[in-house]
Amino acid sequence: MNHFKTFLLLTGLTVLFMLVGQVLGGRQGMVTAFLFAVIMNFVSYWFSDKIVLAIYRAKPAGESEYPQLHRIVRNLSQVSGLPLPRIYIIPTDTPNAFATGRNPEHAVVACTEGILRILNEKELTGVLGHEMGHVKNRDILVSSIAATIAGAIMMLANMARWAAMFGGHRNNDRNSNPYVGLAALLITAILAPVAAMLIQAAISRSREYGADETGAKFCGDPLALAGALKKLEMGAKALPMPHAGPSTAHLFIVNPLSGKSLVTLFSTHPPIQDRIARLQQMVGRI
Repeated sequence: MNHFKTFLLLTGLTVLFMLVGQVLGGRQGMVTAFLFAVIMNFVSYWFSDKIVLAIYRAKPAGESEYPQLHRIVRNLSQVSGLPLPRIYIIPTDTPNAFATGRNPEHAVVACTEGILRILNEKELTGVLGHEMGHVKNRDILVSSIAATIAGAIMMLANMARWAAMFGGHRNNDRNSNPYVGLAALLITAILAPVAAMLIQAAISRSREYGADETGAKFCGDPLALAGALKKLEMGAKALPMPHAGPSTAHLFIVNPLSGKSLVTLFSTHPPIQDRIARLQQMVGRI
C-alpha cells in the first residue's frame, strides 16, 4: 500500500507541475515543467530525508554526548529486529521527534534538544518506540516524499503569484486569452497551498495510531508513551517549533504547529486524547 501511495504522490507532482508550466509558458513551459518534475521525483525518492534534516538543521548525535539516547535506540532496535537507525539532534527547545528515510536500512530518528529535557527515560523510550514503529510499518518513505512534494507545491504557488503580478500569464500561445491566463495563475496561487495541506491529509491519520500501538509494544509500557504525548502536546502549544511549516508537520510525533492559526484544521495528527485513550486500553494486553 505504501508503494502505491508513493507512486500516486510522485504522479500527482508531475501532473501539477505540467499544468502550472502550461499556465506560465504554454507548450514550452509544460515541457520544461515536465523535465523539472522528473528531477523533483528523483530528488524526492533519494534525498527527501536529507532535505528534511537540513530544514530543521539536524546534526548527528554523537554517542559520547548522548549516551542515553543511543542506548535506548539500540535496545529498541534489538527488540524490534530492525537495523540500527542513524540518530540526529534538532537544536530547538520545542519537544518533538520524527523518523525519516526511504527504508529501514536507511532510517533516521531525530529528536529535539527540548524532548530530552522534559521526558524521563521511560517516556523517551515510548517516543522512540513510536518512531521505530513508523520505520517498522514503512511509513517513513511516504511521509518524507510528501514533505518534499508539499514544499515544491508551495514553491509553485509563489511562482504563480509573482507571475500574475508581473505579466507571466502572457504565454507563447498566439490564440490564448491573457485574462484567462491571469485567472489560471491566480487560481493556482490560491489553491496550491491548499493542495499542499491536502497532501498532508492524504497521509492517513491511521499511521499515527499504528505507530503508537507498535511503539507501545516495543517499549512494553503504553502508559509511558501516553504520558509523553501529554507532555509533548503541552510543550508544542507553549513553544511552537521554529522553521516548522505545513509541508513537514506530519512527520512529527505531535503537531509542531499546534499554536498556529488554522493549519491545525488540515493536521494529519489525531487528537492527543484519542491516542492516549487507545494506549490506556492496551494496558494489560502487553
